[in-house]
Amino acid sequence: MNTYSFGMNNTIVDLLKGWGVNPDSMYWLYWCFVVLTLVIIIYLVNLLCNRGIIPLVRKLREGTRSKWDDILLNDVVLKDITRLFPPIIITSLLPLAFSEGNLVLEFLLKVNTIYMIVVVAKLLCSFLNSLYNLSNNHDKLKSHPLKGIYQMLKIVVICVALIIIVSILINRNPEYILTALGASAAVLMLVFKDMIMGLVAGVQLSANDMLRPGDWISMPKYGADGDVIEVTLTTVKVQNWDKTITTIPPYALISDSFQNWRGMKDCGGRRVKRAVYIDMRSITFCTKEQHKEFSKQGWLDGVEREDKFVVNLHVFRNYLENYLRHHPRVSKRLTIMVRQLQPTAQGLPLELYFFSDGTEWVPYEHLQAEIFEHVFAMLPTFGLRVFQSPMGIDFNGGHIGVEQ
Repeated sequence: MNTYSFGMNNTIVDLLKGWGVNPDSMYWLYWCFVVLTLVIIIYLVNLLCNRGIIPLVRKLREGTRSKWDDILLNDVVLKDITRLFPPIIITSLLPLAFSEGNLVLEFLLKVNTIYMIVVVAKLLCSFLNSLYNLSNNHDKLKSHPLKGIYQMLKIVVICVALIIIVSILINRNPEYILTALGASAAVLMLVFKDMIMGLVAGVQLSANDMLRPGDWISMPKYGADGDVIEVTLTTVKVQNWDKTITTIPPYALISDSFQNWRGMKDCGGRRVKRAVYIDMRSITFCTKEQHKEFSKQGWLDGVEREDKFVVNLHVFRNYLENYLRHHPRVSKRLTIMVRQLQPTAQGLPLELYFFSDGTEWVPYEHLQAEIFEHVFAMLPTFGLRVFQSPMGIDFNGGHIGVEQ
């Protein structure tokens, strides 16, 4: 080999000589020829992929009825696949341009290998994103907090790629890097503590079906009261009813208590559990006039009595239950009950327990207001009074005004 052809392949040198290349300019023309040849080949391969293979795969993808291939083989994944061809071609053709054992060849192959590893890691991350999007479109999987698991898998891919790249740069076996990492495991666990705890918590939340995106949860400790919009490896994002965002560590949902309102949404009704405090001095037996009026209105139907005396509160409870059972926006599938609670210094609590026929907040509040406005308006009809603490208007000359 001549001095001008140091590091060059003799076959290509002989080819250029046969084309009449001047030996004085052989060195630069040789490398221009090599670089130009590689650029043309890579350009043609990219052209074939972008104009031929990708449109063909896209047409085949759109021609199927299933949706999974549209998600898995999306344009981002296809682009990442085509990025693998140039480094593969370079790896195959580059040794042909150099003499055996050339240091420049070793350096270029090392750089090309690192680029190929980066492309493969990018392709795997894109494929994991496609799998996540596919699971979000699946009826059973979309309700599970899988984003944190996919994030952890992407971190593993990136870590493996970094270990291989470092081993290539320092000319060591990847096992050497793993041994060094094993020795520093305690430090790594401190650095990635939140990620590790988040992964474990995410697996527990998913396995026990404790939390899903879209669930309404309440966690006063963190000021969270709203819908879960995202579950990631390190945070759970909750959009509160005032549209603010609260972030909660996933492991806090395992170690602390929180309330999930999913069961309320699944049953299709929202519970109302409120009490009206009745003045116990107004609870009496019905008079003959009241008995006659209540019978005329049909309010005594279904009233259980062992003697001729009927208590006005008993009739009122019966009336309220019938009223709730016939209300168009009260759920008939769920519990309807009017009951007395333990008497207090503020009167006798009469609790209404029922469910709305829907879970939306505003109609639910309107229903509550409508029913309890009706309750307060009907109390005097049954000779009952609601308990109310004395106010300024109840005082007259230093004496509490007592109804005669």
